Amino acid sequence: MESTQQELAPAQDAALSLATGCGLPLLDLAAFDLAQAPRGLLDGTFLQDRRVMPLAVRAGQLFIATADPADRTAIEAVRLRTGMTTKCVVVEPRPLLAALASLSEPGGTQGADTTAPTVDASSALRTATPSPIDAPTITVAPANGLQRTAPGTATDGADETPVVRFVQATLLDAIRASASDIHFETYRGSSRVRFRIDGVLREESQPPVEMGPRLASRLKVMAELDIAERRIPQDGRLRLALSDERSIDMRVNTMPTLWGEKIVLRILDASATQVSVDKLGFDARQQRLFLDALALPQGMILVTGPTGSGKSVTLYAGLNALNTEERNIATAEDPVEINVEGINQVQVNPKVGLDFATALRAFLRQDPDVVMVGEIRDLETAETAVQAAQTGHLLLATLHTNSAAETLTRLRNMGVPVFNLATSVSLIVAQRLARVLCETCRKPLSVPPEALAEEGIDADIAGDARLFAANAEGCGNCRKGYRGRTGIYEVVRVTPTMSKLILDGGDSMKLAAEARREGFPSLRSSGLAKVVAGATSLAEVNRVTA
Repeated sequence: MESTQQELAPAQDAALSLATGCGLPLLDLAAFDLAQAPRGLLDGTFLQDRRVMPLAVRAGQLFIATADPADRTAIEAVRLRTGMTTKCVVVEPRPLLAALASLSEPGGTQGADTTAPTVDASSALRTATPSPIDAPTITVAPANGLQRTAPGTATDGADETPVVRFVQATLLDAIRASASDIHFETYRGSSRVRFRIDGVLREESQPPVEMGPRLASRLKVMAELDIAERRIPQDGRLRLALSDERSIDMRVNTMPTLWGEKIVLRILDASATQVSVDKLGFDARQQRLFLDALALPQGMILVTGPTGSGKSVTLYAGLNALNTEERNIATAEDPVEINVEGINQVQVNPKVGLDFATALRAFLRQDPDVVMVGEIRDLETAETAVQAAQTGHLLLATLHTNSAAETLTRLRNMGVPVFNLATSVSLIVAQRLARVLCETCRKPLSVPPEALAEEGIDADIAGDARLFAANAEGCGNCRKGYRGRTGIYEVVRVTPTMSKLILDGGDSMKLAAEARREGFPSLRSSGLAKVVAGATSLAEVNRVTA
């Protein structure tokens, strides 16, 4: 008996360390009455394959026992099959396997009864006592075969400690959820992990505050940063090899805060930049204007909007359409987030004198056909870009402005002569990203025509418009009623009349009025058109365009 207890002790310690590291409760399965577990929710074969055990249903949430909380595939499979929110409880592997094996025996606890009574299992649950995170190594199979590699090809030889497993599971969850950013944050008495999904931040987990420094160190090791330096921000990259065919890069930034380091990872999924122009969300006329501008032998196409409005995706969609053997394409970016075969990409580095203007001047001596500038930030870059657009090159660039008209006045305020603007800029695309309503669970919305007219929807269509709102509870296909995002655009071609207005010193209000007069819809009008079409909600358009 004594030797058996000695054999069980390491397993108990490992389960306790895993629960502590993941911030989850620990359950002594031997003290739990399996006869009280909800029956009929899932068949025994499924549970044995996934190695999970339903324990209780409370307030619409299903509590499940697992020895491997990092196996998000199994947890997600339970959620999809039951349609219920799942909460994990950590148990030791051996008792769990024994309990699952009992399901196939006559009179097993899972099977015949189709009812799912609500059971209070709180007496069997105990929260893992916080302890130092230098826990024993826990050997488990990596979830989904995820392998971490450095920016090169080296493999990661780190052990499977709770921190390693928590980071791995978090990164996988973010990728599955199509998140664009992951925020690891530490405060005085708490910590949290948030994902930015469809442009909105939402909390995903609350690891123990004691885990904060360990999480920061782990992420810095993965990104090959200095783990001893906690006083200044650092930038790095890491690569996740999901399979032999697919890997995802992440840009990592650390920032010292009052209570520890905040670390933000930007997920750089190359597939996101391979969107074709017809998938961006342009209406038919806007798409034609964009493609016509791309077909010009020279001129400047400017894509504008705030950070996170999808400007890079629009630029890469245009570059992908131009990326043929006959064209020499060069880009200056800060940073180069996605590598594209066939395009000569330059990472600017002002510390060594390689800024946007320097890279542009070098491009002009490299026989280019198409040039892309990540951002026009100063007069020198703007003047060099104008020169390129006026000397037989097609130039694409971004600015941080709110509308097409403001883009022209911004360049003029930088010091670019008005006659250069009037003769070089051919097209301006101002854009935002709006969440798309879930077609499965969206709800009809009744709004009086007078109210719609006040919002800006034309009176002649307000009476016939069928509007929808997001279902805040969501469904299995979405998050709180939305799934994915689409672009909302203001696409303005610089016509001869607008060029004359620029030469005459017209301000942004006059330029915007002329654009409307010539039939180029504003950002808000384009957004409202998507509301009437049922693609998004009025609340969402108000959020991104008001």
